[in-house]
Amino acid sequence: MSKLKKILILQGGYNEEHKVSLNTAKQIAKALKKLKIKFKTLTVNPYTFQKDILKFSNKYICFNALHGSFGEDGELQKILKNNKFCFTHSNHISSANCFSKLKSKKIVNKFKIITPSFELVKCENINSNLLNLIKKKFSKFVLKPVSSGSSHGLKIIKSNKDLSVFFEELSSFKKRFHKSEQFIIEKYISGKELTVSVLEKNSIPQPLEVTEIESLNETYDYQAKYSKGFSKHFIPARISKKNYKKCLNLALKIHKIFKCKTLSRIDFIFNKKQNKIYFLEINSQPGLTALSLLPEQANYQKIKFENIVLRLIDNAR
Repeated sequence: MSKLKKILILQGGYNEEHKVSLNTAKQIAKALKKLKIKFKTLTVNPYTFQKDILKFSNKYICFNALHGSFGEDGELQKILKNNKFCFTHSNHISSANCFSKLKSKKIVNKFKIITPSFELVKCENINSNLLNLIKKKFSKFVLKPVSSGSSHGLKIIKSNKDLSVFFEELSSFKKRFHKSEQFIIEKYISGKELTVSVLEKNSIPQPLEVTEIESLNETYDYQAKYSKGFSKHFIPARISKKNYKKCLNLALKIHKIFKCKTLSRIDFIFNKKQNKIYFLEINSQPGLTALSLLPEQANYQKIKFENIVLRLIDNAR
């Protein structure tokens, strides 16, 4: 049935994840060629998208290969829905809830799922006094924008040295963001970085595997995520069977809480000392590049990349 469908790959976007989106789109195009499914590609400009999409018939299924703002935050999904286009991945409400680190933390807290303690601050209010107070409160902390992906703007402060280095670059750091942009300052939890992909089969979500990520950079940053040789992935993760199962069940529960569609990826930190699994964030549009975690977990379970693409298309609404 999918062979009769026409696909419009949406790629690009004007944000820090533009290149990742192009790489995802490239893999999608490759899979569609293999599947002999006709497609066209639209490089998305958020400022003209409302007008640009109307050049296409809404008989097209939009394959959302965007990442970051405008692709994952519900804005694009809202425009597609209002113009009666079917599209892959989650709807505008789920997307907005997943993309905002603040909303997602508040939602999981309601379900008694633990997540690191945090403070909320506007970019213009980040200063040395505030950061010194946070250092006293949390000892070690993580600073990250509320609405951004791929570790953009992520800072980890573990020591007084880290703090003084950050003070020196603070004014140039703040120039990269709008003064009213919100940041989360989160207590740093040490431990293993774990991630679980959830993939639906016949509309039934199934957690795939738990991957343990060991970044060769100090943090699992943009370079570690998207450059070959900058991180190691261990499948299955090197944790007890009990905690492995707990991770899978937690990811499934979170996928359902956020009402994600077709797939998602949920990130955790496992603190061995406390024997606790902390929720970090949920991604409703995980990368589908050659180095991405979800295709890697699917491949581990002998699920072909083309199969993931087909599930996304067949589940488009």
